[in-house]
Amino acid sequence: MIDAFYSPTHFRWSLQENVATITLSRPERKNPLTFESYAELRDTFRALDRAPQVKAVVITGAQGNFCSGGDVHDIIGPLTKMDVTGLLNFTRMTGDLVKAMRACPQPIVAAVDGTCAGAGAILAMASDIRLATPRAKTTFLFVRVGLAGCDMGACAILPRLIGHGRASELLYSGRVMSADEGERWGFYNRLVPETDLLAEALRMAGDLAKGPTFAHAMTKKMLHREWSMGIEDALDAEANAQALCMQTEDFRRAYRAFAEKKQPIFEGD
Repeated sequence: MIDAFYSPTHFRWSLQENVATITLSRPERKNPLTFESYAELRDTFRALDRAPQVKAVVITGAQGNFCSGGDVHDIIGPLTKMDVTGLLNFTRMTGDLVKAMRACPQPIVAAVDGTCAGAGAILAMASDIRLATPRAKTTFLFVRVGLAGCDMGACAILPRLIGHGRASELLYSGRVMSADEGERWGFYNRLVPETDLLAEALRMAGDLAKGPTFAHAMTKKMLHREWSMGIEDALDAEANAQALCMQTEDFRRAYRAFAEKKQPIFEGD
């Protein structure tokens, strides 16, 4: 059950004014992920499909870092001892986390500070909007541990965000993408001071939460679905999607507010 009293084991959770905040909180290790936290994040994002009181999500990290990726001792070490079935179960689970983030109807805002590496960079990549501080250091470091860059959808999603050549450079080299590069290349929507990061992410998420819930969910769904469509199919799909939005009470509410020269107050129906 996802509500204000939801109490996950492996990260912090809060819900205020329809905005849920997920805080990765192992600051002594720069907030790495474990087998258990991967699974709990996946299950949480899946459950958000049945949480109408949550209208936007912020994901961030505690104490100056976002996420350092898979924990070296809790994940990397055990992976070297698994058979192929165990390895495939793990890689499918991590991919399922990205699927769950893309499928949940709420917009996700990533607030990134400090280290954003490996699976942490993927969490940022899989979010809908990304804010960062000037000191954010983002790296898809899989090659550094002898793995391919094709991890958790990186080869599909990253080129669409920053372009094929830039994505290729980052995935082949494993080098750090500076915050300035990330903003200039379109990975980060904008940079904000460290002291303002969470407040700005919450403000943005709060604005989204006040918007038309059904329409936002439809926008997110179509942004992802239309990747594999030609223009003709996309136009047909958007016609159907928009016709559904035109049946909502929020659409009628917005028209009445416009006619009365008022700001619409959306209620999500």
